[in-house]
Amino acid sequence: MESIKSKHINVVLIGNPNTGKTSVFNRLTGMNQKVGNYPGVTVDKKEGKFKLDDGTKVTIQDLPGTYSLNPNSLDENVVLDFLLNKENIEKTNLFLLVSDVENLKRNLLIFTQLKDLHLPISLIINMADMMERKGIELDKKLLSEKLNTQIVFVSAKSGKGIDDLKTLIQDYQTVEENPTTDISTLDHSLFDKIKNAEKDQNIYTSWLKITQKFATENITSYKIPNTETEVTHNEIKFLQRKETLIRHKFINELMADVLTVKSSGNLEVRSKLDSVLLHPVWGYLIFFGILLLMFQAIYDWSSYPMDWIETGFVNLSNWTKESMPTGMFTNLISEGLIPGIGGVVIFIPQIAFLFLFISILEESGYMSRVVFIADRIMRKFGLSGKSVVPLISGTACAIPAVMATRNIENWKERLITILVTPFITCSARLPVYLIIISLVIPSHKFLGMSYQAITLLLLYLLGFVMAIGSAYVLNKILKIKSNSDFVIEMPNYKLPMLKNTFFTVYDKTKSFVLGAGKIIVSIAIVLWFLASHGFSDNFENAEKIVTENNISENLSEEELSKKIAAFKLENSYIGVASKSIEPVIKPLGFDWKIGIALISSFAAREVFVGTLATIYSVGQDEQETIKNRMQQETKADGSPLFTFASGVSLLLFYAFALQCMSTLAVVKKETGGWKWPMVQLFGMTGFAYLVSLIAYQILS
Repeated sequence: MESIKSKHINVVLIGNPNTGKTSVFNRLTGMNQKVGNYPGVTVDKKEGKFKLDDGTKVTIQDLPGTYSLNPNSLDENVVLDFLLNKENIEKTNLFLLVSDVENLKRNLLIFTQLKDLHLPISLIINMADMMERKGIELDKKLLSEKLNTQIVFVSAKSGKGIDDLKTLIQDYQTVEENPTTDISTLDHSLFDKIKNAEKDQNIYTSWLKITQKFATENITSYKIPNTETEVTHNEIKFLQRKETLIRHKFINELMADVLTVKSSGNLEVRSKLDSVLLHPVWGYLIFFGILLLMFQAIYDWSSYPMDWIETGFVNLSNWTKESMPTGMFTNLISEGLIPGIGGVVIFIPQIAFLFLFISILEESGYMSRVVFIADRIMRKFGLSGKSVVPLISGTACAIPAVMATRNIENWKERLITILVTPFITCSARLPVYLIIISLVIPSHKFLGMSYQAITLLLLYLLGFVMAIGSAYVLNKILKIKSNSDFVIEMPNYKLPMLKNTFFTVYDKTKSFVLGAGKIIVSIAIVLWFLASHGFSDNFENAEKIVTENNISENLSEEELSKKIAAFKLENSYIGVASKSIEPVIKPLGFDWKIGIALISSFAAREVFVGTLATIYSVGQDEQETIKNRMQQETKADGSPLFTFASGVSLLLFYAFALQCMSTLAVVKKETGGWKWPMVQLFGMTGFAYLVSLIAYQILS
């Protein structure tokens, strides 16, 4: 480990989940931070910068929360990978283990492991301002001597002790690297061989490299390099358990000397709250009540900024078209790029509000209780208790819902949740549902409820049932190794920190805009090109052809313009493509015009209504006019195109098909490639086609 005095210090934060590690990170860095991904994985990598009083620049990295260096999840393995990378260790000047004053005994397990790696590490005890209220007394001086480390008390919530922490960082060269445990006592013979095999590194690093191989490579035995000794999986597990017992023995004896806890009423309050919130009946009722309020607020609050954004981008597009010279470049900007960016920005309010509520629930400690009570139900279908939040979030929008799966440690459960979430009926499907339901479902009532309202309710229930059912099937067919153990910590209840909530919302929203946004804009431009260009003479001469064919109609300039637009759309690349697929969609009860709407609405399901408005050359009173025009549409034999059979077929197709490029973009980002988005796209669309086909053929 090089000790270099410089004007740039690299610091790494490590700690258990729920210790306030991220709060310390936010307190130090403020807005000067960025979020990326670790190489090869989708786990968030947070890095920030700040300056000390003497002008020294500090770069600080916040590693994912982990309980020990024996990895059981993706996050924990990322931490171990980082610590076993020699380059990372050499460029890090100081490691800080952030602990929680109420759970110090548990937090010290990983601290002793880190000390045995001969790292320059100090102990940060967070929430120190709560010690008196909690009846906790801690002998800081004795604890520092026993652990052979420097200790700083901080309160990330109030900022108390942060200046002391900065002083420690400034004096990082004074931090010692001595270990706390003699790891060789686990098995002197074995560890002598491990030490001789890799003499250029400390014994505990060599040991962790061996244990990681068993955790990540699915091997049953391993031969120690340059020796004839072979260790098995069972032997490694036995020694890991023995190591944990030795460390706990040391920690228990230490805490008996330095920690005193007086009686406090806080545990009693927590126990009473848990007895209600974790109740097998009241717990679920309270949870669904909170969700009802949460999503009602999301719908109500996000509708205003979304309307402003939509209006703003429409006006910007019109202004661009009127202000810039006529031509393809102007059309690209006004009809492709601006609507594409608008298609990204319009999701920001829903994403921001959803993660605002999720962050508040997590910060308060309630989310862990939700996960606990949901797990007993969700696990039967191959999901985790942590899947319940993304699934219910999907009723607002699948995009933030897929992003919310990051809290699921088990990769198989997370992947299944990602794949089935789009089955949940999102708000984008509502325009399609409302117009088709009003067209083909009678407005009569049954027990005071209209058939149309019942149909809409059934579509929502159908989406949830399909998500759960497909999760059950995927759990059976996906051969992905996973650990089905469910362990969750019940943190103390606390008031959410405004700064943490803000940074969570900011990071998640920024991640969507910069990550998925690039893909969404790109595809939107491609769709614009396909709808705005054609290779036939009909497309090139659309204005002349339509004008000549309607010369006796006495059409207004606006009506003629709409007919020209509809004719050009019919003969555009996307129109020709739609006509070419008409034989495929005809058995579902659809014609080529519906085919254009199906293809166009891949950009966003809401586009369906606008596309029909263009195709049918409707006026300003869009929904009513579309309904009337759709009622008048006939097939070649003169029979109505939209009947109960074709309407139900279309509803089912939109209920099951993945008609949303934004969701595909986010799934690609979250799964790290195009494999699973393509499985999702073709699987859901194929299933939607089959169900629609059966429904139409039976009902027609």
